[in-house]
Amino acid sequence: MSKGSQQQAAPTGPLPITQEAPRRRRRPVVMGAGLALAAVGALVSVWQVNEAGNRVAVIAVANDIKAGEVVKASDLVPAEVAPDPALDPVPVTRSKEIVGKTAAADLPKGTLVTGASVSDGANVAKGRDTVGLLAKPGQLPAQRLRTGDAVIVVNTPLDNTDPTKSGQKAGTPDSISAVVVAVSSPDANGAQVVDVAVASTDSAPLATWAARGSVAIVLKAKN
Repeated sequence: MSKGSQQQAAPTGPLPITQEAPRRRRRPVVMGAGLALAAVGALVSVWQVNEAGNRVAVIAVANDIKAGEVVKASDLVPAEVAPDPALDPVPVTRSKEIVGKTAAADLPKGTLVTGASVSDGANVAKGRDTVGLLAKPGQLPAQRLRTGDAVIVVNTPLDNTDPTKSGQKAGTPDSISAVVVAVSSPDANGAQVVDVAVASTDSAPLATWAARGSVAIVLKAKN
């Protein structure tokens, strides 16, 4: 047998064991995707840091405040939020402008205070009787009623059999002028309780209308 034949023959003994594993080639696409993800993660981290530092101090509600209650300093707490054009919170530097005013609606704990959250702290019910009206959607304006709003409560009997006041034209419904004292938050069906202050001579008939559910609330035009 020639030397060439001996060199080309396959070894007959066992192959030696080596610690080196065959190296895999890294695909350029995989490497590129990994670098892109790393870059995105770095950008997100930088954005989060910037957003954390770009915050403003505003006023939030520390305790539940019922509509019509006077806001006290202990009811307010500072909070920090990121600027958002959809929000209009009151800056913490204007806290003194909020204390002493009346909550225009129920303000749950944690709510951000806005200019529409409160109204002037005058006692609109002083010298008047307060009557609660349960108003469903369609019985009050879509515009949020606020404490101090002047309204007209109209009697809307379902059967049209209630007599009108003397001196009124036939078909003209009864109505009573009132001032909004407080407005509850809507329930699951959208109904709200609206407390209104009226003259003592009007409280009894208004309470009767309210018990029948035959009322509609009209917001009077502001000068």
